[in-house]
Amino acid sequence: MKLSKLSELFKLAALALLAISVPAQAALRVFACEPEWGALAQALGGNLVDVTVATTALQDPHQIQARPSLIARMRNADLVVCTGAELEIGWLPLLLQQSGNARVQPGQPGYFEAARQVRLLEVPGSVDRSQGDVHAAGNPHIQTDPRNIGAVATALGAKLAQLDTGHAAEYQARTADFSQKWQQAVARWTQQAAPLRGLPVVSQHKGFAYLYDWLGLREVAVLEPKPGVEPSASHLQQVLAALKATPARMVLHAAYQDPRPAEWMSKNADIPVVSIPFTVGGSDAAKDLFSLFDDTVARLVTAGARK
Repeated sequence: MKLSKLSELFKLAALALLAISVPAQAALRVFACEPEWGALAQALGGNLVDVTVATTALQDPHQIQARPSLIARMRNADLVVCTGAELEIGWLPLLLQQSGNARVQPGQPGYFEAARQVRLLEVPGSVDRSQGDVHAAGNPHIQTDPRNIGAVATALGAKLAQLDTGHAAEYQARTADFSQKWQQAVARWTQQAAPLRGLPVVSQHKGFAYLYDWLGLREVAVLEPKPGVEPSASHLQQVLAALKATPARMVLHAAYQDPRPAEWMSKNADIPVVSIPFTVGGSDAAKDLFSLFDDTVARLVTAGARK
Protein backbone atom coordinates (compact mmCIF):
# COMPACT_ATOMS: atom_id res chain seq x y z
CA MET A 1 0.00 0.00 0.00
CA LYS A 2 1.35 3.44 -0.90
CA LEU A 3 2.39 5.85 1.87
CA SER A 4 -0.19 8.43 0.76
CA LYS A 5 -2.94 5.84 1.09
CA LEU A 6 -1.73 4.79 4.56
CA SER A 7 -1.60 8.42 5.65
CA GLU A 8 -5.18 8.93 4.54
CA LEU A 9 -6.29 5.85 6.48
CA PHE A 10 -4.56 7.12 9.63
CA LYS A 11 -6.32 10.47 9.28
CA LEU A 12 -9.71 8.77 8.92
CA ALA A 13 -8.99 6.59 11.99
CA ALA A 14 -8.00 9.66 14.01
CA LEU A 15 -11.19 11.47 13.02
CA ALA A 16 -13.25 8.43 13.99
CA LEU A 17 -11.60 8.30 17.44
CA LEU A 18 -12.18 12.02 17.90
CA ALA A 19 -15.85 11.59 17.06
CA ILE A 20 -16.13 8.88 19.73
CA SER A 21 -14.28 10.73 22.50
CA VAL A 22 -15.81 14.20 21.95
CA PRO A 23 -19.58 14.15 21.46
CA ALA A 24 -20.59 16.52 18.68
CA GLN A 25 -23.36 18.10 20.77
CA ALA A 26 -21.47 18.30 24.07
CA ALA A 27 -22.49 21.48 25.88
CA LEU A 28 -20.54 20.95 29.10
CA ARG A 29 -16.99 19.72 29.66
CA VAL A 30 -16.94 17.72 32.88
CA PHE A 31 -13.78 16.83 34.79
CA ALA A 32 -14.48 13.91 37.15
CA CYS A 33 -11.95 12.88 39.78
CA GLU A 34 -13.10 9.25 40.06
CA PRO A 35 -14.72 6.79 37.63
CA GLU A 36 -18.03 6.59 39.54
CA TRP A 37 -18.64 10.32 39.16
CA GLY A 38 -17.60 10.28 35.53
CA ALA A 39 -20.07 7.46 34.90
CA LEU A 40 -22.80 9.32 36.78
CA ALA A 41 -22.21 12.58 34.89
CA GLN A 42 -22.35 10.65 31.61
CA ALA A 43 -25.57 8.92 32.63
CA LEU A 44 -27.24 12.22 33.56
CA GLY A 45 -25.80 14.28 30.71
CA GLY A 46 -25.75 11.86 27.79
CA ASN A 47 -24.32 13.45 24.67
CA LEU A 48 -24.63 16.90 26.23
CA VAL A 49 -21.48 16.31 28.29
CA ASP A 50 -17.87 15.53 27.42
CA VAL A 51 -16.45 13.70 30.43
CA THR A 52 -12.80 13.36 31.42
CA VAL A 53 -11.96 11.05 34.35
CA ALA A 54 -8.71 11.72 36.23
CA THR A 55 -8.27 8.27 37.79
CA THR A 56 -8.97 4.65 36.93
CA ALA A 57 -10.42 1.90 39.07
CA LEU A 58 -6.97 0.40 39.46
CA GLN A 59 -5.44 3.57 40.91
CA ASP A 60 -5.47 4.65 44.54
CA PRO A 61 -7.67 7.77 44.43
CA HIS A 62 -5.76 9.21 47.39
CA GLN A 63 -2.57 9.46 45.36
CA ILE A 64 -2.14 10.31 41.68
CA GLN A 65 0.25 12.58 39.80
CA ALA A 66 -0.98 16.03 38.76
CA ARG A 67 0.03 15.40 35.14
CA PRO A 68 0.13 18.23 32.57
CA SER A 69 -2.57 16.46 30.55
CA LEU A 70 -4.91 16.61 33.55
CA ILE A 71 -4.11 20.28 34.14
CA ALA A 72 -4.96 20.99 30.49
CA ARG A 73 -8.29 19.15 30.83
CA MET A 74 -9.17 21.04 34.00
CA ARG A 75 -8.22 24.34 32.41
CA ASN A 76 -11.01 23.86 29.86
CA ALA A 77 -13.57 22.27 32.19
CA ASP A 78 -16.99 23.78 32.86
CA LEU A 79 -17.61 21.52 35.86
CA VAL A 80 -15.36 19.60 38.26
CA VAL A 81 -17.01 16.64 40.03
CA CYS A 82 -15.02 15.04 42.84
CA THR A 83 -15.70 13.08 46.01
CA GLY A 84 -14.35 15.70 48.40
CA ALA A 85 -14.03 14.96 52.14
CA GLU A 86 -10.26 15.26 51.59
CA LEU A 87 -10.04 12.13 49.41
CA GLU A 88 -8.18 14.08 46.71
CA ILE A 89 -6.34 16.44 49.05
CA GLY A 90 -2.97 15.16 47.82
CA TRP A 91 -3.45 16.23 44.19
CA LEU A 92 -6.69 18.11 43.46
CA PRO A 93 -5.69 21.47 45.00
CA LEU A 94 -2.56 21.52 42.82
CA LEU A 95 -4.58 20.73 39.69
CA LEU A 96 -7.07 23.47 40.49
CA GLN A 97 -4.30 25.98 41.12
CA GLN A 98 -2.30 25.09 38.04
CA SER A 99 -5.35 25.12 35.77
CA GLY A 100 -6.03 28.82 36.38
CA ASN A 101 -9.70 28.09 35.66
CA ALA A 102 -11.69 30.45 37.87
CA ARG A 103 -15.01 28.79 36.97
CA VAL A 104 -14.21 25.50 38.73
CA GLN A 105 -12.55 26.67 41.93
CA PRO A 106 -14.12 25.62 45.27
CA GLY A 107 -17.14 27.77 46.01
CA GLN A 108 -17.81 28.52 42.35
CA PRO A 109 -20.78 27.07 40.41
CA GLY A 110 -18.46 24.80 38.43
CA TYR A 111 -17.20 22.92 41.50
CA PHE A 112 -19.17 19.97 42.89
CA GLU A 113 -18.33 17.65 45.80
CA ALA A 114 -20.31 14.43 46.03
CA ALA A 115 -19.54 13.93 49.72
CA ARG A 116 -21.46 17.09 50.56
CA GLN A 117 -24.68 15.44 49.38
CA VAL A 118 -24.66 12.54 51.87
CA ARG A 119 -24.20 11.76 55.56
CA LEU A 120 -20.56 11.01 56.23
CA LEU A 121 -19.56 8.11 58.47
CA GLU A 122 -16.55 7.67 60.75
CA VAL A 123 -16.07 11.38 61.41
CA PRO A 124 -13.18 11.55 63.91
CA GLY A 125 -13.32 13.72 67.00
CA SER A 126 -9.74 14.82 66.40
CA VAL A 127 -7.03 14.05 63.85
CA ASP A 128 -3.25 13.91 63.91
CA ARG A 129 -0.66 12.20 61.72
CA SER A 130 -0.06 9.45 64.28
CA GLN A 131 -3.47 8.02 63.30
CA GLY A 132 -2.40 7.37 59.71
CA ASP A 133 -4.36 8.54 56.66
CA VAL A 134 -7.48 9.60 58.57
CA HIS A 135 -9.77 12.18 56.96
CA ALA A 136 -11.00 14.92 59.27
CA ALA A 137 -14.30 15.26 57.39
CA GLY A 138 -15.11 11.55 57.70
CA ASN A 139 -14.71 8.42 55.58
CA PRO A 140 -14.72 9.61 51.94
CA HIS A 141 -15.52 6.29 50.22
CA ILE A 142 -19.21 7.09 49.89
CA GLN A 143 -19.66 5.38 46.51
CA THR A 144 -19.79 1.89 48.02
CA ASP A 145 -23.41 2.53 49.14
CA PRO A 146 -25.76 2.86 46.14
CA ARG A 147 -28.15 4.95 48.21
CA ASN A 148 -25.43 7.60 48.26
CA ILE A 149 -25.13 7.40 44.47
CA GLY A 150 -28.85 8.13 44.27
CA ALA A 151 -28.55 11.20 46.49
CA VAL A 152 -25.57 12.50 44.51
CA ALA A 153 -27.43 11.92 41.24
CA THR A 154 -30.25 14.24 42.29
CA ALA A 155 -27.83 17.03 43.22
CA LEU A 156 -25.58 16.54 40.20
CA GLY A 157 -28.52 16.54 37.80
CA ALA A 158 -29.59 19.89 39.26
CA LYS A 159 -26.04 21.20 38.89
CA LEU A 160 -25.90 20.26 35.20
CA ALA A 161 -29.24 22.00 34.62
CA GLN A 162 -27.97 25.08 36.47
CA LEU A 163 -24.82 25.34 34.35
CA ASP A 164 -26.47 24.62 31.00
CA THR A 165 -29.88 26.24 31.27
CA GLY A 166 -30.59 25.81 27.58
CA HIS A 167 -30.74 22.05 28.08
CA ALA A 168 -32.13 22.06 31.64
CA ALA A 169 -35.25 20.11 30.70
CA GLU A 170 -33.12 17.34 29.15
CA TYR A 171 -30.92 17.01 32.24
CA GLN A 172 -34.00 16.94 34.47
CA ALA A 173 -35.64 14.24 32.36
CA ARG A 174 -32.49 12.10 32.30
CA THR A 175 -32.04 12.54 36.08
CA ALA A 176 -35.64 11.51 36.77
CA ASP A 177 -35.27 8.45 34.54
CA PHE A 178 -31.97 7.46 36.15
CA SER A 179 -33.34 7.93 39.67
CA GLN A 180 -36.38 5.75 39.00
CA LYS A 181 -34.27 2.92 37.57
CA TRP A 182 -31.69 3.34 40.34
CA GLN A 183 -34.26 3.06 43.14
CA GLN A 184 -35.60 -0.14 41.61
CA ALA A 185 -32.07 -1.54 41.32
CA VAL A 186 -31.21 -0.64 44.92
CA ALA A 187 -34.31 -2.50 46.13
CA ARG A 188 -33.26 -5.55 44.08
CA TRP A 189 -29.65 -5.48 45.35
CA THR A 190 -30.81 -5.05 48.95
CA GLN A 191 -33.06 -8.09 48.65
CA GLN A 192 -30.35 -10.19 47.01
CA ALA A 193 -27.88 -9.28 49.77
CA ALA A 194 -30.28 -9.91 52.66
CA PRO A 195 -28.49 -13.18 53.68
CA LEU A 196 -25.34 -11.13 54.34
CA ARG A 197 -26.86 -9.11 57.17
CA GLY A 198 -24.89 -9.52 60.39
CA LEU A 199 -21.98 -11.48 58.87
CA PRO A 200 -18.56 -10.64 60.40
CA VAL A 201 -15.95 -9.55 57.84
CA VAL A 202 -12.34 -8.37 57.65
CA SER A 203 -11.29 -5.33 55.60
CA GLN A 204 -7.84 -4.73 54.17
CA HIS A 205 -8.41 -0.95 54.28
CA LYS A 206 -11.18 1.00 55.98
CA GLY A 207 -12.81 1.68 52.63
CA PHE A 208 -16.12 -0.12 53.04
CA ALA A 209 -17.90 1.68 55.89
CA TYR A 210 -20.80 2.71 53.65
CA LEU A 211 -21.09 -0.75 52.06
CA TYR A 212 -21.29 -2.30 55.53
CA ASP A 213 -23.79 0.31 56.71
CA TRP A 214 -26.03 -0.49 53.76
CA LEU A 215 -25.85 -4.29 53.94
CA GLY A 216 -25.49 -4.74 57.70
CA LEU A 217 -22.08 -6.44 57.53
CA ARG A 218 -19.94 -6.30 60.70
CA GLU A 219 -16.29 -5.31 60.39
CA VAL A 220 -14.42 -7.28 63.07
CA ALA A 221 -10.84 -6.56 61.94
CA VAL A 222 -8.78 -4.40 59.57
CA LEU A 223 -5.53 -5.60 58.04
CA GLU A 224 -3.93 -2.15 57.86
CA PRO A 225 -2.64 -1.19 61.34
CA LYS A 226 -3.55 2.42 60.48
CA PRO A 227 -5.38 3.78 57.44
CA GLY A 228 -2.99 3.89 54.50
CA VAL A 229 -0.24 1.91 56.27
CA GLU A 230 0.60 -1.47 54.75
CA PRO A 231 0.28 -4.35 57.23
CA SER A 232 3.50 -5.97 58.43
CA ALA A 233 3.87 -9.74 58.85
CA SER A 234 3.68 -9.39 62.63
CA HIS A 235 0.50 -7.31 62.41
CA LEU A 236 -1.14 -9.89 60.14
CA GLN A 237 -0.25 -12.56 62.70
CA GLN A 238 -1.91 -10.46 65.41
CA VAL A 239 -5.08 -10.10 63.34
CA LEU A 240 -5.08 -13.85 62.64
CA ALA A 241 -4.81 -14.60 66.34
CA ALA A 242 -7.69 -12.21 67.08
CA LEU A 243 -9.86 -13.92 64.46
CA LYS A 244 -9.61 -17.20 66.38
CA ALA A 245 -11.65 -15.56 69.14
CA THR A 246 -13.85 -13.55 66.74
CA PRO A 247 -14.08 -15.49 63.46
CA ALA A 248 -14.92 -13.73 60.21
CA ARG A 249 -16.67 -15.07 57.10
CA MET A 250 -14.64 -13.27 54.41
CA VAL A 251 -11.84 -10.75 53.86
CA LEU A 252 -12.38 -7.82 51.50
CA HIS A 253 -9.99 -5.66 49.51
CA ALA A 254 -10.57 -3.07 46.80
CA ALA A 255 -9.53 -3.84 43.22
CA TYR A 256 -6.86 -1.13 43.24
CA GLN A 257 -5.10 -2.55 46.31
CA ASP A 258 -2.28 -5.09 46.48
CA PRO A 259 -4.26 -8.27 47.21
CA ARG A 260 -1.45 -10.13 48.96
CA PRO A 261 -2.35 -9.21 52.58
CA ALA A 262 -5.98 -10.25 52.02
CA GLU A 263 -4.89 -13.42 50.23
CA TRP A 264 -2.53 -14.30 53.09
CA MET A 265 -5.34 -13.86 55.61
CA SER A 266 -7.71 -15.86 53.41
CA LYS A 267 -5.31 -18.78 53.27
CA ASN A 268 -4.41 -18.78 56.96
CA ALA A 269 -7.87 -18.06 58.38
CA ASP A 270 -9.57 -20.33 55.81
CA ILE A 271 -12.06 -17.69 54.71
CA PRO A 272 -12.78 -16.50 51.16
CA VAL A 273 -11.15 -13.36 49.83
CA VAL A 274 -13.40 -10.94 47.94
CA SER A 275 -12.02 -8.37 45.51
CA ILE A 276 -14.54 -5.52 45.50
CA PRO A 277 -14.59 -3.56 42.21
CA PHE A 278 -14.96 -0.39 44.31
CA THR A 279 -15.81 1.74 41.27
CA VAL A 280 -16.69 1.49 37.60
CA GLY A 281 -13.97 -0.48 35.79
CA GLY A 282 -12.82 -2.32 38.92
CA SER A 283 -13.70 -5.67 37.35
CA ASP A 284 -14.49 -6.95 33.89
CA ALA A 285 -18.18 -6.98 34.80
CA ALA A 286 -18.34 -3.50 36.37
CA LYS A 287 -18.75 -1.54 33.15
CA ASP A 288 -21.21 1.08 34.49
CA LEU A 289 -22.82 2.01 37.81
CA PHE A 290 -25.55 -0.64 37.56
CA SER A 291 -23.19 -3.48 36.69
CA LEU A 292 -20.79 -2.25 39.40
CA PHE A 293 -23.34 -3.11 42.09
CA ASP A 294 -24.58 -6.21 40.26
CA ASP A 295 -21.02 -7.53 40.45
CA THR A 296 -20.33 -6.32 44.01
CA VAL A 297 -23.43 -7.96 45.45
CA ALA A 298 -22.87 -11.19 43.49
CA ARG A 299 -19.31 -11.50 44.80
CA LEU A 300 -20.37 -10.91 48.41
CA VAL A 301 -23.33 -13.29 48.25
CA THR A 302 -21.16 -16.03 46.75
CA ALA A 303 -18.55 -15.61 49.49
CA GLY A 304 -21.17 -15.41 52.21
CA ALA A 305 -22.77 -18.66 51.08
CA ARG A 306 -19.57 -20.59 51.66
CA LYS A 307 -19.81 -22.85 54.73
